[in-house]
Amino acid sequence: MMTNWRSDPDMTIDAIMRKWPVTMTVLIRRRMLCIGCPIAVYHTVSDICRAHGIDEAAFATELDAAIHPEA
Repeated sequence: MMTNWRSDPDMTIDAIMRKWPVTMTVLIRRRMLCIGCPIAVYHTVSDICRAHGIDEAAFATELDAAIHPEA
């Protein structure tokens, strides 16, 4: 069982949001419109960070914190 999106770098942001709905809070906080976006089913974390001009490492840390708040 996959417990972290990082184990699959090709996982799309849509799949991440479906598996871990709490990650949508990160997208909302950053004012990203990935929720409901028709191309979210194609874009990985790397893709959306590049498209939105966001630091990927910082964004990944936020996603991880949302998924595993106890860590």
